[in-house]
Amino acid sequence: MLERARSRFLAMREPDREFRDLDRRTRRFVLGSMVTLFASVVLVAYLLPFGYMAMTALKSEQQISDPNRPLTPQSQVTVEVDGEEAPLLAVPLPDGSTRELALVQPGRQESTFVDPDTGEEIVWEGAWRQLDPAYELDLQFDNFTRAWETLDFVRLLRNTGIIAGVGMALSVISSTLVAYGISRFRIPFTGLIMGSLIATIILPKFVTLVPTYAVFERLGMVGTWWPLLIPHAFANAYNVFLLRQFFLTIPRELDDAAAIDGAGPIRVLWSIVLPQARPAILAVAMFHFFFAWNDFFEPLVYLAGNRDLLPISVGMYDFLGLYDSQQELVQAGALLGMAIPVLIFAFGQRFFLKGIDLSGALK
Repeated sequence: MLERARSRFLAMREPDREFRDLDRRTRRFVLGSMVTLFASVVLVAYLLPFGYMAMTALKSEQQISDPNRPLTPQSQVTVEVDGEEAPLLAVPLPDGSTRELALVQPGRQESTFVDPDTGEEIVWEGAWRQLDPAYELDLQFDNFTRAWETLDFVRLLRNTGIIAGVGMALSVISSTLVAYGISRFRIPFTGLIMGSLIATIILPKFVTLVPTYAVFERLGMVGTWWPLLIPHAFANAYNVFLLRQFFLTIPRELDDAAAIDGAGPIRVLWSIVLPQARPAILAVAMFHFFFAWNDFFEPLVYLAGNRDLLPISVGMYDFLGLYDSQQELVQAGALLGMAIPVLIFAFGQRFFLKGIDLSGALK
């Protein structure tokens, strides 16, 4: 009797359990759909400026100035009639159809069109300026060639590569040594040292600009790359913090085992720590490379007297001042300047994101 009552009770509760499971799955699906929709909207909003930049870079000056211009790079279609070019317009005819005809004789009250397929002349009454022109896709890849030559892009690319590459190497080496020392050795006032380093992150660059410029001016280095490279040889607070957090996740027992085999601190760093910290080091390297590639203010200040050493950021600023009215060249030059960082991030994003993720584990 008791077993029968228990079975009847469980059978009565079974629909409620199924309903709760269905409700839980529905809520999970709705929540996932909302998150996906929000991420898609943010992605589209983020990529819209880049899409507009690409479309503008592929247009001609005439396409940009066309009052009826479409969003994509398209030119108005013309056909040759009696040895002359005539625009092709969408003309509504009395029978209710619309045909694309070539305008050969415009007029105020009536205009003469020619059918490009049959050669038939058609007199149409109305204002021809209100007709929609026919367009066809016309990509202007020559804009990139013109921007490349006008910018002297090879020189700007060389300068930027040297500044970003050498600065990245100096920053990674110095930051790695400092982070290794703080994370693996007993140093007095380690907390105070790290707090001071982190405090420098919020210090504006403009606060130290005047005394730093005065020092490099006294040393005769203004107008050279040295003011842009030397500071990176003394580590960076953000890079040190990122690497230190990663080094703390590496077991110290590996250091002790290497020390028993006779390895010194430098050998431990080279053979034990660095191979395991490759993702974090690559993340730091990419962080600094992108920063140096996009840096504008310091090259503008220190290289103002030597135009041959300018990087892409300052060169693009000068280019914008000279060719402000030719937006197609400006946008093409901007895309050329963005190409290398975007490619580097696209091929190295797996290590980049892995390094950030693993370095965030505080200890």
